[in-house]
Amino acid sequence: MRKTLLITGASRGIGAATALLAGKRGYNICVNYLSNSEAASQIVNQIKTDGGHAVAYQADVSKEAEVLSLFQKIDRDFGPINALVNNAGILETQSRVDQMDLERLMRIFNKNVVSAFLCTREAIKRMSTRYGGSGGAIVNVSSIAARTGSPNEYVDYAMSKGAIDTFTIGLAKELAAEGIRVNGVRPGFIYTDIHADGGEPNRVDRIKETLPMQRGGQPEEVANAILWLLSEESSFSTGSFIEVTGGR
Repeated sequence: MRKTLLITGASRGIGAATALLAGKRGYNICVNYLSNSEAASQIVNQIKTDGGHAVAYQADVSKEAEVLSLFQKIDRDFGPINALVNNAGILETQSRVDQMDLERLMRIFNKNVVSAFLCTREAIKRMSTRYGGSGGAIVNVSSIAARTGSPNEYVDYAMSKGAIDTFTIGLAKELAAEGIRVNGVRPGFIYTDIHADGGEPNRVDRIKETLPMQRGGQPEEVANAILWLLSEESSFSTGSFIEVTGGR
């Protein structure tokens, strides 16, 4: 029987790469997206071309009502999910903390932290043996910024990813006896268009020579780490993180 995987923010970057790889590995893929329906449709069509099963679901996963509706639609189409990748997230234009306003901070935390909390809560209700589920796996997409703090650029983003790390650790311990494993990946300097959102589309090229491996990473390299954590190959791993940072 195919397992069903929900990936938030799956129309681009790491989320899209994860969806394509997971589709090839036999999952039913729930491609969540916020606004780019064309990009989400392209991912779904590619998965189907590769012989997989996928449906695109529009939802702002930082809003409770939309998350509840999203899970109800997935229940209808596939039944309860077996796996979740909390990937949706944003960053804003590079800035020092003393130039940031509260509205920016709230946007960052809503999109990066609240979204993961809401989706995870609903996933638990479907996967946990406490609720009659058969277990499952959750992977949270953090960032190297949780360790570095991203000074003079994205301290607010780094804060949000630090929250994701803490969430991962606590949740893993809370759910370990209920058949759910919770792990995280910390990407760093990956070629995705999120850097353009921060005002520097070529940021990876600027930084890559400072990395021990002297290159930027590809979304597929992060996707491989995520799929390993979702798989039975990592069956004794929970509350752990894989660094995909080129040695930084």
